[in-house]
Amino acid sequence: MNIVILGGGESGTGAAILAKKQNYSVFLSDAGTIPQKYKEDLIAHQIDFEEKTHSLDIILAADEIIKSPGLAESTAIMQKIRQQHIPVISEIEFASRFTDAKIIAITGTNGKTTTSLLAYHLLKNVGLDVALGGNIGKSFAKLVSEKKYAYYVLELSSFQLDDIKDFRPDIAVILNITADHLDRYAYQIEKYIQAKFRISKNQLLDDVFIYNAEDKNINTLLTNDFPKGRKNGISISNARLSSNYATETHLIVKNWKIPLTQLPLLGKHNQFNIATGLAICQSLQLPKKEVVKALTTFQNVAHRLEQVIDIQGVRFINDSKATNVDAVSYALESFDSPIIWIAGGVDKGNDYTEIEEKVKKNVKALICLGEDNEKLISFFGDKIKTIYSTQDMKDALEKAMHYSKKNDIVLLSPACASFDLFKNYEDRGNKFKAACFLIDKK
Repeated sequence: MNIVILGGGESGTGAAILAKKQNYSVFLSDAGTIPQKYKEDLIAHQIDFEEKTHSLDIILAADEIIKSPGLAESTAIMQKIRQQHIPVISEIEFASRFTDAKIIAITGTNGKTTTSLLAYHLLKNVGLDVALGGNIGKSFAKLVSEKKYAYYVLELSSFQLDDIKDFRPDIAVILNITADHLDRYAYQIEKYIQAKFRISKNQLLDDVFIYNAEDKNINTLLTNDFPKGRKNGISISNARLSSNYATETHLIVKNWKIPLTQLPLLGKHNQFNIATGLAICQSLQLPKKEVVKALTTFQNVAHRLEQVIDIQGVRFINDSKATNVDAVSYALESFDSPIIWIAGGVDKGNDYTEIEEKVKKNVKALICLGEDNEKLISFFGDKIKTIYSTQDMKDALEKAMHYSKKNDIVLLSPACASFDLFKNYEDRGNKFKAACFLIDKK
């Protein structure tokens, strides 16, 4: 069987290695430059590949094509492949063919990484043989090629779900669905919702579907018969919707009652993420005592409401991963203290009316950090008394310190992509942290 893989990143290289180990004829093609570490992997496994071009004669002769999640349907190569009616699948679909492990698959517009890391942490610390992959760390295919695990926790984006056919997780999770990446879905939120729901489309009656019972977009597709898996809704603020909710003092997950003071993460959205992790553990019938013990040792991923430093009573929070308005909304409601908010970057069609009231209530100053800050300044100009515009991280933090007083919060939560001034959101977050420590030395 001739397998062609489009894309030479983590996903494509992992798929190529797994296909080679299954004795398929494998060819990998990338229109761009393949990172050196992946080229070395391909060479080590004697896999033929090309970069900076697509050889149509080889690609169109494939029996099956595994498509990188980053490759849009609108590209010329995908148009040609579709015209030839060659089967196209995702790396997630391909990898699932070669494991009978239990799969916990997690998607959502926001919170995927935190919840996936938490679920993995809980399962691993309870003693299960579990791997973490997908949209975080190693690709699913790479993990399957390396070892036979008993459990996989997979963080999945809508792009990774777009080309699944038979992929069926034992536990599927949809955390939330808000407008994002709509350029890939003809600017139709309905198509984006459908993409997210592919995570559950093949589930059977004995499988589990965990979801946000308060999310209007999720509820548009829920019926008594779909998804087929056993439904377990979570509603942090409304106990009438679910047996999983929060009070002023406790997180309730069915018959588990945990004091909020024991939770390792800030914010109501993280109460939801933690409830999801605990619901996963309950679905696997894991012991409460060991799960709660593991919960107390969890540390969140960097760049997501990461507490960096306290300078003269002012807390600096790195939320660089918040690249859309919905993520910023979660951040703004996580603190009771006045906020100096650092935002800006490459706007993705943001609608700031969604957070207008929270900003008016919680934000005392806005520092716009980007090459083009006009949209932020225009929208919030008459809503926030103090606004400052800059293209320099150190300058932004010096101003933030100037505007702040004891017990204030300096919050980097950009609502935008980072590619104007930084390599990626990690680079932006790391430069924020570095600038924090420079200011602390003054």
